Amino acid sequence: MRAVVQRVKAGAVLVGEQTVGRIKEGLVVFLGVGQNDEEEDACYLAKRIANLRIFADETGKLNLSVQETGGEVLVVSQFTLYGDCRQGRRPSFTAAAPPQAANLLYQFFVEKIKDQGITVATGVFQEEMLVKIENDGPVTMLLDSRKLF
Repeated sequence: MRAVVQRVKAGAVLVGEQTVGRIKEGLVVFLGVGQNDEEEDACYLAKRIANLRIFADETGKLNLSVQETGGEVLVVSQFTLYGDCRQGRRPSFTAAAPPQAANLLYQFFVEKIKDQGITVATGVFQEEMLVKIENDGPVTMLLDSRKLF
């Protein structure tokens, strides 16, 4: 499971003209689900993201998590995080999980973030979305549950 995590002042997701998810200060998480991902991957990333210390403390040091700041999380499904661009000009998405399995793990991930007492908004799975982000910093992190360093 892969995530691009961005610290934001605000974020919103629109499907057509309708806003389907909105947050104030917190994190926008673009989440990709891979073929071999399981609930364990979702649990790992949810815990990691909730506790990632990328918010400034009173001295300006990145020392606080979204959980500690009372921030919110906007989770947007993004299978293109599994795009393989190493050959040709069109990415291959064969490493991405099929939609039904991906949606189950996406929903499970959202629940695991909520379980940590964090307010969560979402996009709509498999819909064309417009994501509006007020990037803060910018601070952007890449996480992969299969690349544990």
